[in-house]
Amino acid sequence: MELGEFDATAWDERGVLPLEAREAVAGAGWLGTDIPVEYGGGGGSQRELGELCAEVGAVCGSVRALITVQGMVSAAIGRWGTDAQRADLLPALAAGDQLAGFAATEAGAGTELSAVDTRLERDGDQLVVTGEKRWITFGQEATVFLVLGSLDGALATVLVEADRAGVRAEPVRGQLGLRAAMIAHVRFDGVRVPMENLVAPAGFGLSHVVATALDHGRFTVAWGCAGMAAACVDDAAAHTTRRRQRGTPLASHELVRSVLARMAVDATAARQLCAAAASARDAKEPGAVAATVMAKYAAARAAASASQDAVQLLGSAGCAPDSRAGRFFRDAKVMQIIEGSDQVSELHIAEHLLRQHRAEGVA
Repeated sequence: MELGEFDATAWDERGVLPLEAREAVAGAGWLGTDIPVEYGGGGGSQRELGELCAEVGAVCGSVRALITVQGMVSAAIGRWGTDAQRADLLPALAAGDQLAGFAATEAGAGTELSAVDTRLERDGDQLVVTGEKRWITFGQEATVFLVLGSLDGALATVLVEADRAGVRAEPVRGQLGLRAAMIAHVRFDGVRVPMENLVAPAGFGLSHVVATALDHGRFTVAWGCAGMAAACVDDAAAHTTRRRQRGTPLASHELVRSVLARMAVDATAARQLCAAAASARDAKEPGAVAATVMAKYAAARAAASASQDAVQLLGSAGCAPDSRAGRFFRDAKVMQIIEGSDQVSELHIAEHLLRQHRAEGVA
C-alpha cells in the first residue's frame, strides 16, 4: 500500500483501521523498520525510522500509531527480554503476525505510572495477572500485551497473550483523536501466564522496560507530529493561494502571510529537533533521551499550533468532515498528552539542563 492509497478520512469516520490496511503496513516492512535483521526486521537506523513516521504521520496518525506501539513493545523486548522472548516475539512483531498492546495506563495511573494497581501474583510456575488497563492503542486487535503491574512489592512487566482466559477488551469509540487506532480498555481477570513471560526481574518494570518503550514511543510520535505540522503548512499554503476574496488571493494579505511564516518556522524547527534526536540515538549519545523528549515536546506543540492555524485559514473547508487539517487538529491535542504531556516534558527538559549546569559547576 502506497501512502496515496490511504483512506485516512474514512478510517477516522468509521473508527477502524481495516485488516487489509494493517496487513499492507506489515507487508511493507514498516512494523520492523528498526528491528535487527537477525530477528526479521529491516535493521534500519533511527533516522530511517523517524523519516518513515514523518511520512506516514503526514497522512494518517492512526497508522503511525500502529508503527509506534509495535515499535515500543519490540524495543522493550529487544533490550530487556530473554533470548527466548526475542526469538519468539521479535520476528512475529516485525512481520505483523503478532500485534502488540502496551498496557501501562490505568484510571489512577496516567502520568504517575508507579501508582498502578494491577497485581502480578506468583502461583507455582505461573503468574496471575489482575487489573484493568486503559487507553491501549490497538487494544481491540492486539494479540499480545506488555503489562505493567506490581510483583512482590516492586513494579514488573509481563507478556500476556490476548487469547488467554480472563482477558477482555472493551472498545473505546468517539475519542477526540486517533479514532482509527482501535483503542480499548482491557481487563485482566486472574489471567494465568507462565513465569517465563516475565520481562526482566521485578523492580525493573518501570525504570527499565517501560522507560525503554516510552522513549521509543516519544521518538516516533515526535517525527509523526513533525510530519503533521508540515502537512498543515502545505494545506494552508495551497488553500490561501487558490482561495480568492473579491478576486484577491488570501495569501496576498499580510496577516495570512504572517501566520504561514510562523507555521513554516515552527514545523521546520520541530523537524530539525527530531533529526538531532535521531542522530543522538544512532550515535548512542548519553543525551539521546533528553534530545528525544525535547523533540517530542516541540513537534507536538508545532503540530497543535499548525493544525489550529490551518483550520483557521481554511475556514469552512477546515471544518469539513474530510479536512486533513481538522483531523490533525484533533490528533495533535492527543499528541500533547501521550508519551509524556507537555508539562511533564518541560520538567524533564529543565532538569536535564540544570543537571548539566550543576555538573559543570562541580567540574
